[in-house]
Amino acid sequence: MTAAEIIKDIKARKFKPVYLLHGEESYYIDQVTDYIEDKLLNDAEKGFNQTVLYGKDTDMATVLGAAKRYPMMSDYQVVIVKEAQDLKWGKEDSSKEGEFVLNYFEKPLPSTILVLAYKYANFDKRKKIYKAINKSGLIFQSDPVRDYKLVPWIEEFIKEKGYKIDQQASALMAEYLGTDLSKIANEIEKLMLNVSKEVTINTDLVQRNIGISKEYNVFELQKALAIRDVLKCNKIINYFASNPKANPTVMVLANLGGYFTKLLKYHYIPNKADAASALGVPPFFIKDYEVAARNYNTGKVFQVIGLLREYDLKSKGLDSTGNVDDGELLKELVFKIVH
Repeated sequence: MTAAEIIKDIKARKFKPVYLLHGEESYYIDQVTDYIEDKLLNDAEKGFNQTVLYGKDTDMATVLGAAKRYPMMSDYQVVIVKEAQDLKWGKEDSSKEGEFVLNYFEKPLPSTILVLAYKYANFDKRKKIYKAINKSGLIFQSDPVRDYKLVPWIEEFIKEKGYKIDQQASALMAEYLGTDLSKIANEIEKLMLNVSKEVTINTDLVQRNIGISKEYNVFELQKALAIRDVLKCNKIINYFASNPKANPTVMVLANLGGYFTKLLKYHYIPNKADAASALGVPPFFIKDYEVAARNYNTGKVFQVIGLLREYDLKSKGLDSTGNVDDGELLKELVFKIVH
């Protein structure tokens, strides 16, 4: 089930006694957890029947002790464990502790809704607890959104809110904000505070409201590299060096890595008419890849990808001599790419 389907079932009062929400992408885990915390019980019921615990501050005995209570003046009680990845789960063996934990998940109390928000990692599917929850409750795995799916994700998110955005603006957001869905959603929410639903969100609105420089951003750096515009590349890199918090090197290198990887794929696409779908980019970007492919043959692209790996390590303090700041590393990298 998707997060939206889980929430739809909860709205329809179709509950499971245990929800294990796990995965590397926290956005949907938070979305389901917050909905259950805010909406499942009314305000009068919450006082006696809602318990919120945090994994690092509790253990499984405490969690299950709370889960085994019966609701007061309500059909259900809710027990939520946030940051459940830090929870002391106990040993899975033949000990009394292990049996106590496993027995509950095999036969959970129907009047308790236990939510385990296990974030930033996948739960071990080999564990007996996982298999027990899979039979008695509901398991939702929240995987990261692939970079090529970010543009459609942004467009759908904005559409659901009743707004409109053009493809170039959504592509700019995807390039600049990365794959953290919580960050993207927060920035879009802030943008919507300043934009009317009657207006189509364009790149100018994105740049003005999300703090992206109109001329000096990763998007523009990619364009300048594609045509080997040395002067513009240097201007952008100097801007990045003077604004490191707004343009962290790790983000710049990740975006360039994605761009040149797609450029390499472009070289090997037999039918260039299929390039947009093969690369997972809007069709209007293909002209940029055509130009870049003329300026960077496959050998050069392989060399650039190697340079990006090398400078990624250097930016993290590995394989570098002396204490070179990130701005100088980017300048050196760009020089090697365009020459």
